[in-house]
Amino acid sequence: MAFLDNSGDIILDAVLTDTGRFRLAKGDGTFKITKFAFADDEIDYSTYRNTKHAAGAHASGSAYYDLDILQTPVLEAFTNNTSMMKSKLLSISRTNLLYLPVLKVNTAYPGGRTELASPEKALVVAVDTASEDGLKTTTGVAYGVSSNDKSYIRVEQGLDTRDISPAFPLDSDLVENQYIIELDSRLGRISHRDGTGLLEESFIDDDQVATYFVSSADAGFVSSAETNLPLKKFSTVPGEQSAGGLSIIIGPRGTVLQFSIRASIDLNSSTYLFEKFGTTSATTVAGKTADSVISGATWSYIDSIVRITGATTGYRLDIPIRFVKIVS
Repeated sequence: MAFLDNSGDIILDAVLTDTGRFRLAKGDGTFKITKFAFADDEIDYSTYRNTKHAAGAHASGSAYYDLDILQTPVLEAFTNNTSMMKSKLLSISRTNLLYLPVLKVNTAYPGGRTELASPEKALVVAVDTASEDGLKTTTGVAYGVSSNDKSYIRVEQGLDTRDISPAFPLDSDLVENQYIIELDSRLGRISHRDGTGLLEESFIDDDQVATYFVSSADAGFVSSAETNLPLKKFSTVPGEQSAGGLSIIIGPRGTVLQFSIRASIDLNSSTYLFEKFGTTSATTVAGKTADSVISGATWSYIDSIVRITGATTGYRLDIPIRFVKIVS
């Protein structure tokens, strides 16, 4: 992996994805490129040097305002889909949009806890019943085996701005009715928020990442956002709700995605993946010292992410996940 020098001639560096290479290798004449995407992961738009820039406008004039952006080195193309193109570009024909919708994790909604008040800042998934019992009094721990909704992931979609009241509906072409969820299939699976009703993955790629597609037709996973929920924050601006509310989206709201994570059989029944990818600790797990949970306990954990992408706007959100297991 390397950077391409973008200071001179424009370079087009394109490769097929792993899936594209697989289909091309079949050699049966069915290979045809039907989709492509652009992204701007490397670009820092704060380097745009106009009159409002902290360093002032570019000394050579307006034609050079975007020079630093145009000359930003970009990564050479490579095929690993887990490492490329987090910030995909999209085309919108409308010219009257001042705001675009975002996805945000709501940790205030009852049960929808994903972040611990600890260094991990992650949803902790207990992978077996012993680990569940050891962490049952800890806020923000999801049960990866038992069926309950003690802690699940709730993602809200909408315009996160104070300039438009949440009482106004979100324009239909900005509402996310379909979501793409990606998770390492070796570690877990996606389920209903109470741990029941496992969702079938659409496919698993060569990096063992499972992709799930969910829509408003999938009951219990995607639903319309409640427009009457009070805001979670902001109490100093006139007309806004006081802190302690339930919604994380300040302006018009679109849909809500809710799900839980079930531990894989491998994590539940053995320590192999913990030994291969994880860390063993007798100190801090899930915001507590292990000894304060189970006296003399040793824990193993694997840090990963679950990735949420809106199928309409392409907005992407990575949520940190920590799978934990008591090993002694």
